[in-house]
This record gives sequence, structure tokens and C-alpha cells, in this order.
Amino acid sequence: MLDRILSALGKCGIEDYHIVVKDEQSAELFFIKKELDMQRLKKVQTADVSVYHVFEEGDNRFRGVASVQVQDSLTQPEMEKLFADAYYAAGFVKNKYYDLYEGTKVGMVQAKDPFGEKTLNEMVQGFAQALFAEDVYKEVFINSAEIFASRLTVHIRNSRGVDVSYNRSRVQGEFVVQCTSGQDVETYQDFSYNGWNLDAIREKARNTIELTRARARATTAPAAGEYRLILSGGYVNEFMSYYVNRASSFAIYQKYSTFSVGCDVQGGEVSKDRVNMTMKSNVPFSDEGIPMKNRELVKDGKLMMIHGGNRFAQYLGIAPTGNFDGYKVEAGNVSIEQMKEQPYLEVVNFSDFQMDWFTGHFGGEIRLAFLYDGKTVTPVTGGSVNGNIFEAQKSLVFSKEMQVEKDFEGPKAVAMDGVSVAGI
Repeated sequence: MLDRILSALGKCGIEDYHIVVKDEQSAELFFIKKELDMQRLKKVQTADVSVYHVFEEGDNRFRGVASVQVQDSLTQPEMEKLFADAYYAAGFVKNKYYDLYEGTKVGMVQAKDPFGEKTLNEMVQGFAQALFAEDVYKEVFINSAEIFASRLTVHIRNSRGVDVSYNRSRVQGEFVVQCTSGQDVETYQDFSYNGWNLDAIREKARNTIELTRARARATTAPAAGEYRLILSGGYVNEFMSYYVNRASSFAIYQKYSTFSVGCDVQGGEVSKDRVNMTMKSNVPFSDEGIPMKNRELVKDGKLMMIHGGNRFAQYLGIAPTGNFDGYKVEAGNVSIEQMKEQPYLEVVNFSDFQMDWFTGHFGGEIRLAFLYDGKTVTPVTGGSVNGNIFEAQKSLVFSKEMQVEKDFEGPKAVAMDGVSVAGI
């Protein structure tokens, strides 16, 4: 496909371009309860092509861009028309001029496959067995699941010398747990792993089953007021993404963020844990072909770098780091058991938890939480969390237990004081 794309670009007279060709093979399983409903193998090749149009208006110089996806089924005339139309459209995009990232031909980077020599079928079957190993109850069970194992080859090339390739593997999917004892309720859960992490998927299944059972028993909302809030699981990732987004070159150049290298990202008034974060990449090159390596983002609350791709790095006059696909938050010093020795409200399932990195506001409607008043733990449902990280970050406490998924490695839980809850 790459040769056909280059030929079509040449016939259109397009000199500046960026191409990402992806060849993906996958094995997919679909379950209704424990019964396999459908399985399929897929092999797909696609390419994302960006064409650039440099033009001037008065004293201003611009680099417009338009991106299209190319399917292998396109004929050569169809491909040429697609690129010609994209180039025309790029002439209306007034991005401040920047140079395309310049690189060299590296060839295929053969990273060690975290799944070893397992076939796609072995990968997907292994995770399916681990998932359903926890499905042992009658009243609460996994009522549907989808599991995908994939191997992807990526080839990146641009008109400024970038020519690199790499492989990657992944298992991902989703499942729904239903409880028919008490209220009939369901809990949706998704997952994604870059390695043979069967213990993690078993733990996720086990926890989701127990949480769904508790949700069926929960009938009342917590009283309105301020609580010592505990977030766990994927909500820790969403909460901590505030710092990642605020530290991006895009956010800083656009003045959406006031972060700068050396600033205190927690605002200086910190009574408990300091934030420590590292940007990580699961692939050797970004989609722009920039070589990737782990980089320290925050150390003891201090911003160590600004991260991002080529364009906004040039605007800020800094070296591009590439766009990372994951990050790590360092663990704290207390166990979850110790974290729960004081009264708390632990929300384990929101209808839709969101962290607004523009304003610092976070929250969502409570589907299931556990309220500890110092004597008893009660499952509750209803009401909503309404917090702001500018206050919450002063009292953060991270668990020493860790969790690992596709794009996040960090504490299993984080606690914070004085978060507002709208309840009964």
C-alpha cells in the first residue's frame, strides 16, 4: 500500500506528507454468559495520510493540513482524487507555520513481545479462561463479554526523512456483570493489557462481581455534605490525568494551562503526599516518528518538563518529546487498609466520572459507594461528587498497592479531604 500512496502523492504534486500504515491481525471472541456466541479472525490494513499545504497571506506564513484514511480497496484514480481534495482543503487551514519533524530511516524495531510466542488464539483464549474463572455464582454472573487479541505492525514515513516501523501486541475487551438477587442491576467494565496479565483480569472480574452484588443491596444515597473521598481503580487514572493534560505543549501554548517547568503543580499548600509522575510509552516511536523514552514529568510536585508533539513544541521553542500513550504515578506509603481506618466515602462506580482539566472540577453521579462512619460500612447509591482538584490536591494520599493497565500504572486508590457530595 505504501508504494501506491507515494505514487499517488507524487502524481498530485504533493511534496509534504506524513503516512502511518497499520497492518493489524486480531482474534475476537464474543460471549453470552459463558457460552461462546461468535469468534472471528480479522486482518486489516489501513493508512492515515496527512497532506500539508504551505501558503502565505500578507506577512503571515501558514502550514495547513488535512488528514484522510486510505483503504486498500481504493483504486489509484480514487486515491489520487482523495489526496488532491485533501490538499485543496488544507489550503484553508491557517496553522502558524512550523517545520515537519525530520528523522532518518531506522527500519523495523523488533521489540520483545510481552506475550512471548503465544498465538493470537492462545492470547484471547487465555484471557477468556481467566475472566470466567471468577464467574462461579448463580445470582451474580458475567452476562456478556467481548475479548480481542491483536498484533499490529506500524510503518511511519514522512517527506522529511522519517522511515520507521515497529510491532506491538495487546489484549482488550469489555464485560458486563449482572446481579438478579435484590435489585436487578448491571455493571459495565472494560480492560486493556499490553502483557500476559491474567492475575489482573481475574482481579478485575472478581472485584466487579462483588461490587455488582453490593450495588444490588444499596438503596439509599449518602447524606449531603463534605467527605473524605476515596477513588479507586480506573478513576485514579482519570483523576491524575489532570496533571498530564495541563503539562502538554498544546495546553500551555494555547494558554489553557499556566504550568511551566519548575512550577509546583500542587499549588504549594500540601499537607500530605506529593505527586510523582513519569510519562511512558509502550511503543518505540510516536505517530510522528519521534523516538520515545520514559521521561520524568513531576517530581515531588515540581514540573520537570513539558511534553508533546512536534508542532506545539516548535511554537514554544522546546524539543518535542513525542505524544506518550501512558504514564505512571508513584505509590504512596499507606496501605488501602490503613487508608480506611478513618471515616470515608469510597466511590467504586460512577455513572460518568469526569475530570475537567480546564477548570480542575471533577465528579459524577454515584452508582455505588461504601460509606464508613467510623463503626459500620454501608453500600450507598445516588447523589453526586462535586470536587475541585485545586483544593483536593492539598490532601492527597496514595495507596502503596499498585494497579497496571494499558496506559496507566499507579496506586489502586487515592484519598482526599473535604470533597462536596450532593446527597439526601
